[in-house]
Amino acid sequence: MSTRVVFMGSPEFALPTLSRLIESEYDIVGVYTARDREAGRGRRLTESPVKRLAVASGLPVFQPPSLRPPEAVAELEMLRPDLIVIAAYGQILRQPVLDLPPKGVLNVHPSLLPRHRGASPIPATILAGDDETGVTILQTEAGVDSGPILSQRRMPIEPTDTTGSLSIRLAELGADLLIETMPGWLDGTVKAMPQDDSLATYAPMLRKEEGLIDWSQLAINIWRKVRAYNPWPGAYTTLDGEVIHIWDAWPLKNGSVTELGTVVALDEEQSKGISAFANGAALGVQTGDGLLAVLTLQRAGRKALAAQDFLRGQRDFIGRRLGE
Repeated sequence: MSTRVVFMGSPEFALPTLSRLIESEYDIVGVYTARDREAGRGRRLTESPVKRLAVASGLPVFQPPSLRPPEAVAELEMLRPDLIVIAAYGQILRQPVLDLPPKGVLNVHPSLLPRHRGASPIPATILAGDDETGVTILQTEAGVDSGPILSQRRMPIEPTDTTGSLSIRLAELGADLLIETMPGWLDGTVKAMPQDDSLATYAPMLRKEEGLIDWSQLAINIWRKVRAYNPWPGAYTTLDGEVIHIWDAWPLKNGSVTELGTVVALDEEQSKGISAFANGAALGVQTGDGLLAVLTLQRAGRKALAAQDFLRGQRDFIGRRLGE
């Protein structure tokens, strides 16, 4: 008899895992995902990426606002899952749900646990300056990403990686690792190992206001912030009260003797070492310990532009002070 699996997930990150499960020999008896939400200027109801895939695949979809009410637990119980698989579902499961499937609840988590437990592990990895990251398959328990580990796989972080690019690669890595791990978990040959709680770090949910750049910080830390908050919420600064997002940047060791946040033109010497200089690096911003070369930026309501193209429409931008 095929193993009955319930899948829980919502964003793009969850799609590779659901796709692999659909392609497998397991019986997907239900897909739980976030409720449809209003989005865009027209405030039209938008389905989660997971719901769209599940509907296209003919799978039953469930969208309870919470799995806490007894009636929601009873509905899940009627599906008689042998195993529940989670990938970025966004809800904390309580004990009545965790106790339902005989084979437990497995979670695909995009970090090398116990490092970066919590809601935003990928941005946290970049902000911390980690050289590598990875995925963990763990058994879910009542704590936040604290359950025993079934398997892990590592992956290097490139200097150009953003949360967006890492998410794509980690989603594929996690989906592959889950499918490799599940048979051994189901037949008992894979054993879960407890985490070392003393090594745990936490990655709370991001807030939009955290994207604001403090130009007194070190250039390397602002560079990490630009990468970590791409695509959301975006690292941003202000000029005359207008928000300006910075989407791509590079830290420079050399700087100018000027006030924090001041925009300067980059000369040839300052531009050495910028791998993406040919793509439009033409300006820098004074930080707490050097210049941050800005490669791509965007005014509110406009499209993102390479720095050289941005300056063509903002000829007085050099010399201005950002973030005042």
